[in-house]
Amino acid sequence: MKHHHTSALALALACAAFGSHAQQTITVDAAAPAGDPATGYLKLGTAKSSTGQILGVNNRYLTLDGKPWMPVMGEFHYTRSPADTWEAELAKMKAAGITAVASYVIWNHHEAQNGVFDWKGNRDLKRFLQLCRKVGLKAVVRIGPWAHAEVRYGGIPDWVVNGMRTRGNDPQYLRYVTRLYRQIGLQLKGELWKDGGPVIGIQLENEYNLVGPGQGAEHISMLKKLAIDAGMDAPLYTVTGWDGAQYPSGEVTPVFGGYPDEPWAASSTELPPKETYAFRFDSRVSGDLGAQTKSHGRGTAESDIDRTPFLGAEYGAGLPFMYRRRPVVSPDDIASMLPVQLGSGVNLMGYYMFHGGRNPQGGTTLEESTLSGGYNDTPAISYDFQAPLGPDGQQRAVLTYLRPFHHFINDFGSRLAPMTVRKPDTTPSGPTDLKTPRVAVRSAGDSAFVFVNNHVRQYALPTQSLRFNVKLAGGAVAFPRRAVDVPNGAYFIWPVNFDLDGTRLRYATAQPVARLDGGADGITYVFAASGRIPVELALEDTGAAIETRAHKSIEGGATIVDGIEPGTLRALTIRRAGGRPVHVLVLDAEQARQLAIGDFGEKGGQRRLVLTNQQAWFDGGKLQLRSVGANNLRFAVYPALKQTPKATTVLRAAGNDGIFQAFEATLPAKHLQAGFTPLREATDAPPIQKGGFAKAALQPIPEAWRTAAAWKITLPADALKDVDDALLRIDFTGDMARLFDGTRLADDWYYSGYGWEVGLKGLAQRNELSLAVLPLRADAPVYLPKEGRPAFSGKQQLVHLNKLYLTPVYKITVSP
Repeated sequence: MKHHHTSALALALACAAFGSHAQQTITVDAAAPAGDPATGYLKLGTAKSSTGQILGVNNRYLTLDGKPWMPVMGEFHYTRSPADTWEAELAKMKAAGITAVASYVIWNHHEAQNGVFDWKGNRDLKRFLQLCRKVGLKAVVRIGPWAHAEVRYGGIPDWVVNGMRTRGNDPQYLRYVTRLYRQIGLQLKGELWKDGGPVIGIQLENEYNLVGPGQGAEHISMLKKLAIDAGMDAPLYTVTGWDGAQYPSGEVTPVFGGYPDEPWAASSTELPPKETYAFRFDSRVSGDLGAQTKSHGRGTAESDIDRTPFLGAEYGAGLPFMYRRRPVVSPDDIASMLPVQLGSGVNLMGYYMFHGGRNPQGGTTLEESTLSGGYNDTPAISYDFQAPLGPDGQQRAVLTYLRPFHHFINDFGSRLAPMTVRKPDTTPSGPTDLKTPRVAVRSAGDSAFVFVNNHVRQYALPTQSLRFNVKLAGGAVAFPRRAVDVPNGAYFIWPVNFDLDGTRLRYATAQPVARLDGGADGITYVFAASGRIPVELALEDTGAAIETRAHKSIEGGATIVDGIEPGTLRALTIRRAGGRPVHVLVLDAEQARQLAIGDFGEKGGQRRLVLTNQQAWFDGGKLQLRSVGANNLRFAVYPALKQTPKATTVLRAAGNDGIFQAFEATLPAKHLQAGFTPLREATDAPPIQKGGFAKAALQPIPEAWRTAAAWKITLPADALKDVDDALLRIDFTGDMARLFDGTRLADDWYYSGYGWEVGLKGLAQRNELSLAVLPLRADAPVYLPKEGRPAFSGKQQLVHLNKLYLTPVYKITVSP
């Protein structure tokens, strides 16, 4: 949903956006050669695995066994998630197209007391990495010592903060960092890349921009030495490159990020258009990413731009809620960043966070807060982050919007990675220019991809009537034949001179998603329609027969296929003498969001396409389906299974859905209700104070909870019988809320209008639940989304428990 704003800047931008726009041809000169990638500058650890694989890096991209390699990395914090769920959650990430998992080692989660380390249960890093290996995911371990991660003291234990100078080469501090690193090294032993394990990278420190004696590049050099001495020998050593980062050039590789809003900002109103939605042609460093320390100098990453590849680590797959600012993001707000970042040259799409979680508790709660000197106030327990996978493993809508892009990267990233960024003849003057089309091209030789973004969070953009003229070494490609209207909110990637296993696709007004080898049945290329933009494919005439139900014509030495109706039937088939057929499948946008790809079938599985509205992932050739609320589960698979599969319930053949073989299952419906009774009424909440480093709204002090309203929650005794889980959704109006499991603080939440869900499986004493809610004051100087801000109707404060929803979660396993 797009929002309208009353600020002068917003009104001016909105007025400009709705001007009249004639047809435009965006011209991009991509004919000049880019030059060969350079190697040898970056000092790597052992690059060869015991299995013989070699991971490399040059100044433009990563390589795997000498070939360009573009991973997709997602952050998942093992200490913020139950250990007995790790394997399934990692498998869900893999099915979502994630190829590498990043995770902080948060020091105060492991050594709350001096010399007493805890690597058991939810803190068992070695087991987490072993499961990454088992599932087939690579790993990047972010070893700190300072992590940030919205954790108390950035993850450094209280006894360290209170006793010595941190984040520099102070001898006392380094003595304890050395001990920590040795402990981490023991956890990583046997799981490093050189040992055949998943760990391909080690991140040192985080958001580090301190300068001075024993700091800056000198400190990062020391941390790298200590890590290596502790046995942490990995191909990549990384540091975050934003906010004026300081590091020793050549010793480490910078990684970058960007977010669609700034929860850490002090503003209580909407922000101007974020540069996250604007293509970058001259820099990799986005604006403020929330580093706790400030730097006014030029970061090392700026001078390293020609020496290092453009790798990401913290592109927001969601946003956290902070007390003073609680922005809610839509799936489009997140997914539209992908064509922008890829079109700007990113060669590793790394997300923070991809999986939400909850903070553990020690002698104190471990969240970042102004009470402990932090810049931000964050929930004590919740680290939901609006992530694609919620803390209880639930799939959010944003995951389905991201997944087609991940499939594209997984299957065609080797083509994209060597391509260099080319700037169009017309570009916006800056992030606040909402009139000029937002376009970029990446090319290598005669092939290219065109990246278009017409979405900016909270701002409407005009419909753009566009054609493209991409000038390549072998000649220009102008397309489509007639300008197409790109509406507000649209974003996509279109190919130019794209190889379809021997047939050149001159262009397509649809996005490539995947390539599937169906054996004797041929090769299938999957595309996704870009909304309602007409699908037009142009194939160069090579003498092959092209079969299609759509309109076909010959123009300029190419076969033009248009009038394609997106769906589950093949759009066309290319037949060449002596070769296997090549099929093109064009799904509509909604079907593309239902597409999961993984190994499913006999003998460990064959790579297949699965269409389903349910949450889907793969495990040892089996298909796992999970459904929140709906007891009817349906999936369709291509290529067809050789025999009717079995399932943990009765599975029915449901005919064919185009080229897909469909199945259905119905589980016994479970109707669950939660009740609540008042324990105490709210009293007048104290005024919200301003202060702290941000000079903004401060979270109420703990004693303010005496003014909270409270309710007892009652659940059915058999709520978890015959279901995978049950999600308790708490619909309340107020400022902050806390859920207690007995006397244990189980979860908490800042009100924003975004739905709060808690899985019952994670609650130990489900018959002793209670809820406390602090009133929301009408004069609270906090940012709430317009659709979430309640009407006070003259009242000074609001507090109400509107409704409790208890939703069953159904699950089946399908075996070949």
